[in-house]
Formats: sequence, structure tokens, C-alpha cells
Amino acid sequence: MYTSFEQLINDCMQCNKCELCATRTNVVFGTGNPKAEIMFVGEGPGENEDLTGEPFVGRGGKLLDKYLNTIGLDRSKNVYIANIVKCRPPENRDPKPEEQEQCIDWLREQFRLIRPKLVVCLGRIAACRLISQDYKVTSQHGQIVMKGSTAFMGTFHPAALLRNPNNKEAALQDFIEIRKFIEKNNIRV
Repeated sequence: MYTSFEQLINDCMQCNKCELCATRTNVVFGTGNPKAEIMFVGEGPGENEDLTGEPFVGRGGKLLDKYLNTIGLDRSKNVYIANIVKCRPPENRDPKPEEQEQCIDWLREQFRLIRPKLVVCLGRIAACRLISQDYKVTSQHGQIVMKGSTAFMGTFHPAALLRNPNNKEAALQDFIEIRKFIEKNNIRV
């Protein structure tokens, strides 16, 4: 258990628990405000993220920023963004279950230190890992699930929205629900 975010970051940057460390350019630890009450979690870094060391910086990241801005959120001020795995899976494939298992403790420690009141899972992999193994984004997106004192919601991954723009309106509605949840529960933004 870590007592400082800085030590957690330093140790994570040295991680070699799985084979993803051999092909990464950068560890993509996370970005945003570590005191935020809202956390967004994706599956893993893509090519742009691997090159920059920051999550959601490509086309999908720009779309995510647009949705965040629509509801008054900003990645540098009032949210924290991380991934299930911290290193890019080759050719942007889904992270294997064993890779997720090796990496999940980093996310658990991020969660423990940040202590978010709301966790938004971006896409199937994150929602299945954090909400329920059989989570279906297409039918369950936008629903709040309480786990202890933390609320979880699944929504579409921004990259999936770029591939299937028909879901953009549904994703926007999910973000509107996030805003309503923030206001109803006096979450600090």
C-alpha cells in the first residue's frame, strides 16, 4: 500500500510484471487531478498514448474531451483518467486477462489514493473488469451501479464511437447522466 501518489507513479514506471513492458515506449500511468472525485478508466493505451505517456490523447481522446467539456469537466482540473493496463498491447489489441491481472494492482492503488465517488468505465473491457464480468455496454450504458460507497457507470469507449458514430448520441446522454449524478450527490468539480 502506497502513501504517496509520487511513489506509486515511480514504481509503476519501472514495472515489468508482464510482457507488455518489452514493447512499450512509455508507461501510461494516468492524468488529471489526483484529488478529483470523478475517475474515468479505459482499457489500455493506444499508439498515441504510448508515444506521449498520457491516456486518451488521440482522436478518441479529443472526443472524450469534447464530452467532458459539454458537462463542465476538464481532464486537467476535476477528473482523473487512467486505464486497466498501463502499457500498450501490440497493435492495440484487447489486453489479455493475464495482463489485466498483472496490472490491476496499479489501478487499485490509484483508486485507493484518489478515492473517487464516481468511476466511469470507458468501454467493455473496463466495465467488465470493474462493474461486472458480463457487463454489456450496448444495453447497460449510463446505468449507475453502487459498489460500497462508490458509484460506477459504463459507457461507450471513445474509439468505439469513432468506429460507430450511431452511438454518439447515447454516449452524450450518458454524460448528461454523469452531470445529473454530480449535482444530485454534491460531487466536487
